[in-house]
Amino acid sequence: MSSVAEDIRAKATIYHGEEVCREQTQRLLREVGLPNGLLPLQDFEECGHVPETGFVWLKQKKKIEHKFEKISKLVSYATEVTAYAEPGKIKNVTGVKAKELLLWITIKDITVPSTHSDKVTFWSHAGLSRTFPAEAFMVEGKDEKDKKIANEGNGITEVDLVKEV
Repeated sequence: MSSVAEDIRAKATIYHGEEVCREQTQRLLREVGLPNGLLPLQDFEECGHVPETGFVWLKQKKKIEHKFEKISKLVSYATEVTAYAEPGKIKNVTGVKAKELLLWITIKDITVPSTHSDKVTFWSHAGLSRTFPAEAFMVEGKDEKDKKIANEGNGITEVDLVKEV
């Protein structure tokens, strides 16, 4: 059972299942201007969004830890993650912690500063923040993967494609 109140659920668009929840999560992240791989949850059971308030919840079968390889950061996602999404930020996040040195720090807000849309800043409840390159949280879409596979076969690299344009 979800901890999301019934009155909130009544106003929400709710999705069930791995594929549809992953697509909706990535769509929402793109809509608010955040990297689409910021919430790499697995085994989705349910996700929901209340458009009027921006409230979002994501429910997965079990807690996971995910390492963002490009920045070597380990992040823990609880079985239920909630937040309020608005342009350029996700605020009042619950269920997300990042490992800093030997401590797990609870993430409160995730923002993309309007002056640096290529950066993502994570805020803790204590007011501390860390900023990372947005590309560290991007997930390739099917089109990009297909393009890479097609180009690998003919020896063309991404750098070559940029040079040809």
